[in-house]
Amino acid sequence: MPTDTRPAPGRPAELVRLEQVTKRFGDRTVLDRLDFSVDAGRHVTLIGPSGSGKTTILRLLMTLTEPDEGRITVDGELLFPAPEKRVREIRKKIGMVFQQFNLFPNMTVLRNITEAPVTVLGLSRDAAEERARELLELVGLSEHLDKRPAQLSGGQQQRVAIARALAMRPQVLLLDEVTSALDPELVAGVLDVLRDIARSTDITMLCVTHEMGFARDISDQVLMFDAGRVVEAGPPEKIFSEPEHHRTREFLSAVL
Repeated sequence: MPTDTRPAPGRPAELVRLEQVTKRFGDRTVLDRLDFSVDAGRHVTLIGPSGSGKTTILRLLMTLTEPDEGRITVDGELLFPAPEKRVREIRKKIGMVFQQFNLFPNMTVLRNITEAPVTVLGLSRDAAEERARELLELVGLSEHLDKRPAQLSGGQQQRVAIARALAMRPQVLLLDEVTSALDPELVAGVLDVLRDIARSTDITMLCVTHEMGFARDISDQVLMFDAGRVVEAGPPEKIFSEPEHHRTREFLSAVL
C-alpha cells in the first residue's frame, strides 16, 4: 500500500508542531505551555500517567477541542488559530484511531472504509473500494468485507477502524490507546497489525499507549508526560533502559 509521507522538495520535514499550547478544563490545567514537534515519517509515542495530557494532544490535532493558548501547525499550515474552512482542509491530512471503534453499525465493513474517501475526498466508488480491499488485506480481514461490525470481534472491529483511517491516506496517523477496550487475548493481533504498518509504510505516527513493549518496538522517539508537560524525551532504548527523570523511573517501575 503506497503511503509515502516523506517531505517533498520545499515541504517542511517537521509535520506537526505545538507551540506554547495550554489547555484547561475548568480549574485544571491539562497542558501547560507545551512545546513539541513530530517530523514527517517518524513514529512518536506518548507515555505517562492517566490525566497527564496525552490524549488531549490527539484531540487538539483532530480539532475535537481547542487550546486556550498557543499555536498548532500541521505540514507548515496553521491549524489553530485558523478559519474553519482551512481547518477542514488540514484535517484531511490527519487520521485517528480511537479507543472505541466508532464504526457505523448499519454499514458493511467495506462501506465503513469507503464512505469517507467517497464523500470527503471525492474518490469514485470503484477507486475507494479498490483501496479498501488492499487495506483489508493489510489488516488481515479480506474475507470479512461484507459483514457488519456486530458480526466481528472487538479486535477485528479495531482493525477495520485502522483500515478506515488509512483509507483517507493521512500524512499523520493518531493512535489513542487503541487496545484499551479489547479483551486481553485480542490485543496482540491489533498491535501486530500496527507494527506491520509502522515497518512497511512511511506514515507518521503519533501514539498514546500503555503497551510499553509496543512503544519500544515501533517508536523512533518516546515522550514522557507528567502534569501537562514533557519531562523526558529520547529514543526508546534510552527511555526504557536508562531513564533520567525520576517521574519516568517511577512511572515505568509501576507499569513494567
